[in-house]
Amino acid sequence: MRIALIGQAAFGTAVLEAIAKAEKDEVVGVFSPPDREGKPPDPISEAANAANLPLFQFKRLRDQAAIDQFHAVAPELCVMAFVTDIVPMEMINSPSKGTIQYHPSLLPLHRGPSSINWPIAAGETETGLSIFWPDDGLDTGPILLQKSVDISPDDTLGSVYFKRLFPMGVDAMIEAIDLVREGSAPRIAQDESKATYEGWFKAKEAMIDWSKPGQDVYNLLRASDPSPGANSTLNGERVSFYDGSLSAEDQESPAGEVLRVTDDGMDVAVTGGTLRIGRVRGPDRKKIPAAEFAAAVQLSAGDRFGT
Repeated sequence: MRIALIGQAAFGTAVLEAIAKAEKDEVVGVFSPPDREGKPPDPISEAANAANLPLFQFKRLRDQAAIDQFHAVAPELCVMAFVTDIVPMEMINSPSKGTIQYHPSLLPLHRGPSSINWPIAAGETETGLSIFWPDDGLDTGPILLQKSVDISPDDTLGSVYFKRLFPMGVDAMIEAIDLVREGSAPRIAQDESKATYEGWFKAKEAMIDWSKPGQDVYNLLRASDPSPGANSTLNGERVSFYDGSLSAEDQESPAGEVLRVTDDGMDVAVTGGTLRIGRVRGPDRKKIPAAEFAAAVQLSAGDRFGT
């Protein structure tokens, strides 16, 4: 098939390289965001150039020039792999075999841009990925295939994505492309009665409420690691926490109070247990070991976050 790929970053690059490695289809165009001045080029643009593939970089895919270029390469299938721009329906509906897209959740659950963070923050024990046929809604098109993964009690955003959903997603994309080529790709309507949607999971959403149970605080930390970082305040300045673990250690200190600082980390009281913090990011935005941070700001047992 003639394939146009719209994507970016490591995931889009991995999908592009997997398509090329399979040697079953022709990539007639790679559409990625423009390189930013002073920033390294996106790896997908580097990969496309290295493979001598046609690369098109438009600031807005909705612009007529981008739409015209997409039509000009005449793809039979469009593959969307990590897309943050709005793709117009003129592109989505143009290929004769349609357009497929990767989404890191079990649709119709967790539609939206931060679909990996939210199930971890909610303490869910399962998530997954969907390859679907996008339509004019937000993550609402028919399902082509899905894969589920467990979320272990200590999984983080990073471990769920990089160890599971990323590699599984690349393989699932290739599986989906094969099904499309064979003419056996299903279109299963999403069950709207089960649909959920969440917006961006940013620093505001990752702010710790120390009045909540310790497990909820720990889930928030896991869902925010490595980004944006579960955060609180210390003397009015934001601090973010990483590399956490939770124990059921009995203690009577108020939630948010520092219990101890050791070479291995910092223990903070939470309701029903103790939260061990391995790394901290302070106002200077650098992630450093918790003990190093404590020494730098003269933090000790009895000090309290949320102040």
